[in-house]
Amino acid sequence: MPLSEHEQRMLDQIESALYAEDPKFASSVRGGTLRAPSARRRFYGAGLFIVGIALLVSGVAIKATMIGGFPVLSVLGFIVMFAGVVFAVTGPRGIAKDGKVGDAGAAHPKKAKGSGGSFSSRMEDRFRRRFDE
Repeated sequence: MPLSEHEQRMLDQIESALYAEDPKFASSVRGGTLRAPSARRRFYGAGLFIVGIALLVSGVAIKATMIGGFPVLSVLGFIVMFAGVVFAVTGPRGIAKDGKVGDAGAAHPKKAKGSGGSFSSRMEDRFRRRFDE
Protein backbone atom coordinates (compact mmCIF):
# COMPACT_ATOMS: atom_id res chain seq x y z
CA MET A 1 0.00 0.00 0.00
CA PRO A 2 1.55 3.34 -1.00
CA LEU A 3 1.93 6.20 1.44
CA SER A 4 -0.72 8.87 1.56
CA GLU A 5 0.12 12.35 0.33
CA HIS A 6 0.43 13.64 3.90
CA GLU A 7 2.71 10.76 4.93
CA GLN A 8 4.88 11.27 1.85
CA ARG A 9 5.19 15.00 2.66
CA MET A 10 6.17 14.20 6.24
CA LEU A 11 8.76 11.69 5.06
CA ASP A 12 10.20 14.25 2.63
CA GLN A 13 10.39 16.84 5.42
CA ILE A 14 12.22 14.41 7.68
CA GLU A 15 14.64 13.58 4.87
CA SER A 16 15.28 17.26 4.15
CA ALA A 17 15.86 17.97 7.83
CA LEU A 18 18.32 15.09 8.01
CA TYR A 19 20.24 16.42 5.01
CA ALA A 20 20.30 19.90 6.56
CA GLU A 21 21.54 18.69 9.95
CA ASP A 22 24.11 16.08 8.90
CA PRO A 23 24.64 15.71 5.14
CA LYS A 24 27.58 13.29 5.53
CA PHE A 25 25.54 10.87 7.65
CA ALA A 26 22.49 11.23 5.39
CA SER A 27 24.48 10.40 2.26
CA SER A 28 26.10 7.39 3.93
CA VAL A 29 22.71 6.06 5.08
CA ARG A 30 21.11 6.59 1.71
CA GLY A 31 23.62 4.31 -0.04
CA GLY A 32 24.08 3.83 -3.74
CA THR A 33 21.66 3.54 -6.56
CA LEU A 34 21.59 0.67 -8.97
CA ARG A 35 21.55 1.62 -12.59
CA ALA A 36 19.99 -0.33 -15.42
CA PRO A 37 22.35 -2.90 -16.96
CA SER A 38 23.93 -2.00 -20.27
CA ALA A 39 23.66 -4.14 -23.40
CA ARG A 40 27.31 -5.18 -23.03
CA ARG A 41 26.70 -6.27 -19.44
CA ARG A 42 23.67 -8.33 -20.52
CA PHE A 43 25.70 -9.89 -23.33
CA TYR A 44 28.51 -10.90 -20.95
CA GLY A 45 25.96 -12.23 -18.46
CA ALA A 46 24.33 -14.35 -21.15
CA GLY A 47 27.77 -15.64 -22.15
CA LEU A 48 28.53 -16.62 -18.55
CA PHE A 49 25.15 -18.33 -18.34
CA ILE A 50 25.91 -20.40 -21.47
CA VAL A 51 29.37 -21.33 -20.16
CA GLY A 52 27.72 -22.37 -16.88
CA ILE A 53 25.22 -24.60 -18.70
CA ALA A 54 28.09 -26.21 -20.62
CA LEU A 55 29.97 -26.88 -17.38
CA LEU A 56 26.83 -28.25 -15.73
CA VAL A 57 26.07 -30.67 -18.56
CA SER A 58 29.68 -31.76 -19.02
CA GLY A 59 29.99 -32.35 -15.27
CA VAL A 60 27.07 -34.75 -15.43
CA ALA A 61 28.25 -36.41 -18.66
CA ILE A 62 31.91 -36.87 -17.72
CA LYS A 63 32.23 -39.18 -14.72
CA ALA A 64 35.94 -38.33 -14.26
CA THR A 65 34.99 -34.89 -12.88
CA MET A 66 33.24 -36.40 -9.86
CA ILE A 67 35.13 -36.54 -6.59
CA GLY A 68 33.75 -39.25 -4.37
CA GLY A 69 30.42 -39.24 -6.22
CA PHE A 70 30.13 -35.45 -5.84
CA PRO A 71 29.74 -33.62 -9.20
CA VAL A 72 32.27 -30.80 -8.65
CA LEU A 73 32.17 -29.54 -12.25
CA SER A 74 28.36 -29.44 -12.23
CA VAL A 75 28.29 -27.41 -9.03
CA LEU A 76 30.88 -25.04 -10.50
CA GLY A 77 28.72 -24.75 -13.61
CA PHE A 78 25.68 -23.86 -11.52
CA ILE A 79 27.65 -21.17 -9.69
CA VAL A 80 28.84 -19.71 -13.01
CA MET A 81 25.26 -19.76 -14.33
CA PHE A 82 23.99 -17.95 -11.24
CA ALA A 83 26.79 -15.37 -11.45
CA GLY A 84 25.95 -14.79 -15.13
CA VAL A 85 22.30 -14.11 -14.36
CA VAL A 86 23.14 -11.77 -11.49
CA PHE A 87 25.68 -9.96 -13.67
CA ALA A 88 23.15 -9.60 -16.50
CA VAL A 89 20.25 -8.24 -14.47
CA THR A 90 22.09 -5.84 -12.18
CA GLY A 91 23.73 -2.63 -13.23
CA PRO A 92 26.82 -0.93 -11.88
CA ARG A 93 26.49 1.15 -8.74
CA GLY A 94 26.61 4.91 -9.10
CA ILE A 95 30.02 6.52 -8.67
CA ALA A 96 30.26 9.78 -6.79
CA LYS A 97 32.25 12.73 -8.11
CA ASP A 98 35.05 12.08 -5.60
CA GLY A 99 35.56 8.59 -7.07
CA LYS A 100 34.00 6.63 -4.23
CA VAL A 101 31.33 4.07 -4.96
CA GLY A 102 27.98 5.21 -3.62
CA ASP A 103 25.14 7.50 -4.55
CA ALA A 104 26.13 10.05 -7.16
CA GLY A 105 23.15 12.30 -6.41
CA ALA A 106 23.52 12.48 -2.65
CA ALA A 107 24.54 16.14 -2.52
CA HIS A 108 21.22 17.41 -4.01
CA PRO A 109 22.51 20.54 -5.71
CA LYS A 110 19.97 23.31 -6.18
CA LYS A 111 18.78 23.75 -9.76
CA ALA A 112 17.79 26.95 -11.43
CA LYS A 113 14.07 27.55 -11.69
CA GLY A 114 12.61 26.07 -14.85
CA SER A 115 15.49 23.67 -15.48
CA GLY A 116 14.80 20.29 -17.06
CA GLY A 117 15.25 16.86 -15.54
CA SER A 118 13.14 13.93 -14.57
CA PHE A 119 9.74 14.32 -13.00
CA SER A 120 10.91 13.10 -9.60
CA SER A 121 13.90 15.46 -9.53
CA ARG A 122 11.68 18.42 -10.48
CA MET A 123 9.24 17.48 -7.71
CA GLU A 124 12.10 17.18 -5.20
CA ASP A 125 13.41 20.60 -6.23
CA ARG A 126 9.94 22.10 -5.93
CA PHE A 127 9.52 20.60 -2.46
CA ARG A 128 12.94 21.85 -1.32
CA ARG A 129 12.16 25.36 -2.52
CA ARG A 130 8.90 25.31 -0.52
CA PHE A 131 10.66 23.87 2.52
CA ASP A 132 13.41 26.53 2.40
CA GLU A 133 10.91 29.41 2.26
